[in-house]
Amino acid sequence: MKVLLSIKPEFVERIFDGSKKYEYRKMLFKRNDINVVVIYASSPVKRVVGEFRIKDIFSESVDVLWERTKEYSGISREYYLSYFQHKNIANAIEIGKIKKYKKMKMLSDYNIAQAPQSFCYISD
Repeated sequence: MKVLLSIKPEFVERIFDGSKKYEYRKMLFKRNDINVVVIYASSPVKRVVGEFRIKDIFSESVDVLWERTKEYSGISREYYLSYFQHKNIANAIEIGKIKKYKKMKMLSDYNIAQAPQSFCYISD
């Protein structure tokens, strides 16, 4: 099963260039059969641009997760702390094998009307 995540274009580029190997989320999907993340680059791109395999998922205290992932976070500590402000637990999806699409896709190609606020499930 796949999940489509909305990701800011600046972070998408860091995923593709290898400097960002963790995608942080306040909430994770409830299903445990998700093995691929389809990447939707949010505004101004507004296209599905690629996908990656999930290598692992970590859920830990905000400080512990930062120490584990900071080398390949692709973001500053300040941004990270701001994102997880008022949260006790932080989540990180470890990015495995990446596939950048040769041709970007529309959400309508997946029968999705609008970009998800966080994520949505899509079938293989």
